[in-house]
Parts: sequence; C-alpha cells; structure tokens
Amino acid sequence: MKIGIDISQIVFERTGVANYVRNLLENLVKIDKENEYVLFFSSLRRKLPSFFINELTNSRVKIREFKFPPTLLDFLWNRLHIFPIEWFIGGVDVFLSSDWVQPPTVKAKKVTVIHDLIALKYPEETHPRTEFRLKNLIISPNIVEIQKRRLKWVKKECDLIICDSEATKKDAMEILGIEEGKLRVVYPGGT
Repeated sequence: MKIGIDISQIVFERTGVANYVRNLLENLVKIDKENEYVLFFSSLRRKLPSFFINELTNSRVKIREFKFPPTLLDFLWNRLHIFPIEWFIGGVDVFLSSDWVQPPTVKAKKVTVIHDLIALKYPEETHPRTEFRLKNLIISPNIVEIQKRRLKWVKKECDLIICDSEATKKDAMEILGIEEGKLRVVYPGGT
C-alpha cells in the first residue's frame, strides 16, 4: 500500500502537532516494513530539518517538497477545494492530512487527525482575525476561520478521523456533528 502524509507542520518545532507528526513518522518507519510512504511538505520560507530527511528517507519513504505558503494552500484546498493531493505526490491509496489544510483527493481514502477543537470552542482565545504586517511581509491568518473551512471538508470527505482523546471525539460529535462511526480515539505516544 502507498500512504501519503502531510508533514508540513513538522517545521514548527516544539509544538504539539510537530511532535506528533515527527513521532508518528519515526515509529511508522521503524515498525512498518511493507508499506511505501510519500510525504508532502510545503513551506514558503522554512526548510525541512535535515535530521528529519536523513533519518527517514529510504527506499520506502519519499519526500515531495514544495514552496507554497500555508495561506495559498488554505485558499486552494480549504476554500476552493481544487487541485487533488495526488497531482503533487502521485497516486496513493490513503492520505493522512495535517491540522492546517484538507486537500481533495482523486481516489485516495482520506484520514485526518483532530487534536482538539479549541479554535471553535474558544475562538476569542485563538487568533480570530487576519493581520497583515507589510514591514516584514507577513500575513498572520485567522486561525478560527481556517479551522472552520478545513473541518467542513473533514466532516464531508474523510473516511476516518483520528481523535487523540475521548474529549476530542466527544467535541467532534457535538460541535461538528460527525457520526461516531467515523471517529477513532488513538492516544498519542510519549516522546
């Protein structure tokens, strides 16, 4: 089987999602000796850490690197929902998305992870507006709206949604209206 995984969040070192993605990949590569992996990575300014490339790249793990900013991917995938992930990484049987964007697929089954729904439960505590800082050429996106757009597609298209706690599973059912049959709790491992 060929499995695609969005690893773009790995560059935000010392964050929970980056740690999750890194630990997931390191352990998958160690224990799974049969499947092939195609890793999608995109960042305009940040580079994939070299230790990551050296540790994981082998005959069964390929990295497809792009220089698209996250705001562009949010526009293309969460808003317009165009350009399937397979156009970038080739054909895969399953695609595991990150917590930022939800790309469409051509044939691949879609799996995603919901770590929490804080952006929806407590929007005032999250980043609820878009800011432009022209001096540094930075767009600080509205995280609440990005999560709403992404989760709309998660609910509509994902075949399996992994929640990292029972509380997150409960929130996914209550807040998003996702049926329990699509949700699985898989606790994150330690580091």
